[in-house]
Amino acid sequence: MRVNWIAAVVCMVTGGCLVNALQAADYPQAEITNGQIHAKLYLPDAQNGFYRSTRFDWSGLINSLAFGGHNYYGPWFTKQDPAVRDFIYKDPDIVVSAESGSMGPADEFQTPLGFDAAPVGGTFIKIGVGVLRKADNSPYSAFKKYQLVDPGKWSVRKGADFVEFTQELNDPATGYGYVYRKTVRLTSGKPEMVISHSLKNTGRQPIVSNLYNHNFLVLDHGATGPDDTIILPFEVRTSHPANKELAEVRGKQIVYLKTLQDREYGRDARGRFSGDAEGLRHPRRESQSGGRDAPWSAINRWRASRCGRSGACWRSSLSSQ
Repeated sequence: MRVNWIAAVVCMVTGGCLVNALQAADYPQAEITNGQIHAKLYLPDAQNGFYRSTRFDWSGLINSLAFGGHNYYGPWFTKQDPAVRDFIYKDPDIVVSAESGSMGPADEFQTPLGFDAAPVGGTFIKIGVGVLRKADNSPYSAFKKYQLVDPGKWSVRKGADFVEFTQELNDPATGYGYVYRKTVRLTSGKPEMVISHSLKNTGRQPIVSNLYNHNFLVLDHGATGPDDTIILPFEVRTSHPANKELAEVRGKQIVYLKTLQDREYGRDARGRFSGDAEGLRHPRRESQSGGRDAPWSAINRWRASRCGRSGACWRSSLSSQ
């Protein structure tokens, strides 16, 4: 199965805050450029990587993306605390859990493989993370820390304008196995970044999961307000309208009406549409393992005033038979 989309760095505008301690740490990383965009990416590493928790895919995390005098990615939080479920406001800080403490554009395969069938103490799979252990009979939660049994084999191939991440995993106990590949590429001669995925099923079990991308844009560490507009390549039609005091949908745009202050936040423009959205690459094709892609199903916007957390979640249902 394959999923591709373009993250254009010219139209999605939000706010953010800088976490110097997090950025200064010596995490494995790579730098790429196409002459217009300069990006720094954290690399998967079970011992020393920036993100080693169990919610988000470990690959493709961008800690800096500079274009046209602006920086689009970086930490959206200021502190981490394992006692926090997702994130909280605490005095001047945004405090985040280890599970949610990733950077954009962060992928998550929401449906774990084999969780329901696994006995207590048994294993299940989170694509992009690895083999995890089921501690008890409570329902699966992305916000819960699970023991990592096997991160699989990660490898990285780098060029001047791209980084390719590959995770190879095989769990005989559950029958799941796959080769997962993600490539982050800067298009030659354009202010454009393309993220492409492939997933090949190498196990004896079918793979069925949902993938979404939590963009976590933080632009120049400023406040989100009327100067900020989200421009999408299709008409936004939603059954969950934006908070009328904060933002509104205007055709292909989401426009902010006021500057978010203090702890203001909200969800807006939760849109669903059929077919492939023009401008979002999502080719339908058969994979070597017989997998197939479903069309894009939903886009959710989430943003907050303090440190400008913003998530544009590009959702797609994936299946492999």
